Amino acid sequence: MAKRSTASVRIPSRCRPLGGVALVGLLLPACLPVSYPPEPVPASQARPIVQGTDAPGDAAAVALVARRTRCGGEPPVLLCSGALIAPDVVLTAAHCLSVFGAEGPYEVFLGPTLLPEPAAGGRFVRVTRAVAHPAHVPATHAYDAALLRLATPVNGLPPFRLPEATGTPVAVGSSVRAVGYGDTKDAARPPGQRRQGQLQVTGVAPASFQAGPAPGMSCVGDSGGPVLGTPEGDPGTEVLWGLTVSGDVACRSEAVQVRVDALEDFLRPFLEAGPPPAGPAPLALDALCQEACATDAECPAGLLCVAAGDAPARCLLPALQAGTFGAACSEDAACGAQGVCARLEVEGDAACRCFTPCEAAVDPPTPGDGPPDSGGGCAQAPGALGGMGGVLLGLLRRQSRPRTSRCRSRDDSA
Repeated sequence: MAKRSTASVRIPSRCRPLGGVALVGLLLPACLPVSYPPEPVPASQARPIVQGTDAPGDAAAVALVARRTRCGGEPPVLLCSGALIAPDVVLTAAHCLSVFGAEGPYEVFLGPTLLPEPAAGGRFVRVTRAVAHPAHVPATHAYDAALLRLATPVNGLPPFRLPEATGTPVAVGSSVRAVGYGDTKDAARPPGQRRQGQLQVTGVAPASFQAGPAPGMSCVGDSGGPVLGTPEGDPGTEVLWGLTVSGDVACRSEAVQVRVDALEDFLRPFLEAGPPPAGPAPLALDALCQEACATDAECPAGLLCVAAGDAPARCLLPALQAGTFGAACSEDAACGAQGVCARLEVEGDAACRCFTPCEAAVDPPTPGDGPPDSGGGCAQAPGALGGMGGVLLGLLRRQSRPRTSRCRSRDDSA
């Protein structure tokens, strides 16, 4: 069975979770001085909800994307779909975290159009915590679910309704509606559009259910997306019966969903716990080259505490070297020869800041020299890689060393 996560990240849609060697192989062609838009994905790799239609009314269906790092028009990197189940909680598939890991840099997008560029009215929200179901089995997609805590609650938008313990469960023959983002194989409908399709339940197991086309069918890019149904006796209200997780390779005959009512013991503690209390004041943005960090909690704006080689751990975005964030900007030209206009926050007047690598301030490169030793990165001036390659490289640097108390994740104390 094939995973339904997107192929837009230029990773085979039916691959195993990547180890360090595989990540290095992916990064070699991505070590470029600037970021470029991702290459078009062949239709044979990226398949959306087949025979679907636009879903303008499903505002609680979200897209999971890699955290954006540049402010120069770099397109978002779509990873998966998801379902808002509380103002600050998104439910998605656990295998959507397999590339970057639970500690990776993520955002969610709310809006009908993510690609080729986010439409007016859409918004991004940073993810502060990601937790996969402890019983998840990647090989079988058993309990293939993960929870995401958002940095700020999405107020004024009703979350999807969760199934009740005493409610009518999904049954064979039920009509369900899948919602997700993905490539449509239609030039008139580019990838990154929120779409829906009708399916019919063909089999039910204690923790999952299968569905066939009616005539829609979920496919690659729809992983983690909501699958909605209407309980008997309550025809006016849809319930989040499942999450898309897998299906046949051709996306023609079968879709596999995790049953949300089987996730009760996973969902409730997370929802009831709420966000963690605020910690101490983070490090100053203009002191990140001088001040070492001990945990992610010490880093401002959701930056990660990363150690490269024997150097002290620094707060940084995985797609960039260690550096400082200065004045607000709108383009790289405003940041000088060594700087780039980097995205520090998802929105706001000061979301984009001039980023200057630490190495540039200490030992600027001279013409003809190779790239400076960045302590584990392959980025060249002005200090940024291509979006996907840079994120993967930064996380590889973070994960390739034994974890120490200096670089614990923000979740370790939870």
